[in-house]
Amino acid sequence: MPALRPRLSALALVCMTLALSQPARAGLFEDDEARKAILDLRAKLQQVEDAQRARLEQLATQAQDQQSAQSRSLLDLSAQIEALRAEIAKLRGQNEQLARDLAETQRRVSDQAQSLDSRLKPLEPQKVSLDGKEFNVEPEERRQYEAAIGAVRKGDFAEAVAGFNAFLKRYPASGYADSARFWLGNAQYGKRDYKDAIASFKALIVANPEHPRAAEALLALANCQIELKDLKSAKRSLEDLVKAYPGTEAAQAAKERLKALK
Repeated sequence: MPALRPRLSALALVCMTLALSQPARAGLFEDDEARKAILDLRAKLQQVEDAQRARLEQLATQAQDQQSAQSRSLLDLSAQIEALRAEIAKLRGQNEQLARDLAETQRRVSDQAQSLDSRLKPLEPQKVSLDGKEFNVEPEERRQYEAAIGAVRKGDFAEAVAGFNAFLKRYPASGYADSARFWLGNAQYGKRDYKDAIASFKALIVANPEHPRAAEALLALANCQIELKDLKSAKRSLEDLVKAYPGTEAAQAAKERLKALK
């Protein structure tokens, strides 16, 4: 609009000039012609003003439309930004929840693993040392053996015999087997089951003649034979003991028994 003002001012100046020049040119034009010229000039001026006014209105409308479009674009952009912010906040909240869920899951897994380890630990094989030998046993295997030994120590030989028989039936290849046979024979001897005791002591000697308790087993076997009045077999067992295990306490005891049997 400021650019149109010089044009309007120029037109006004032309009109004023024409008006002031009429007296000087009165002799050249008739009054009707002058009036007609003025009317024509006014009409042209009106046309110019109307055109300029229409142009101004058009420009104003366009400016308003552009401003409205820009406003709508800004509003749309603002709405999109707010929607994105809301989505980001939502995703951030979901991520935080997922992080909490993950931490809780890890904690539960760790607790379950520790609980499982604590339950499995008693079931894991255990290393034991007995009669100069180290070997691995199952927890239940160890429990049964120690329960039978406990019965021997209490003097409950019937319970001990039942316990060792059940043990050897369930764990025939156990590292405890030789010792179980030895103590089974002793428990049977305590019950006066001499024949069964002889069988148990022989089983140990045959299975493992190098066992640290083999000499004791052979001496106990001879004692069972003496109890059964089988002196001939007893002397043979004592002589085998002295020959196979010289220098042992059992061999020294066998020599004394042989003297007593003569």
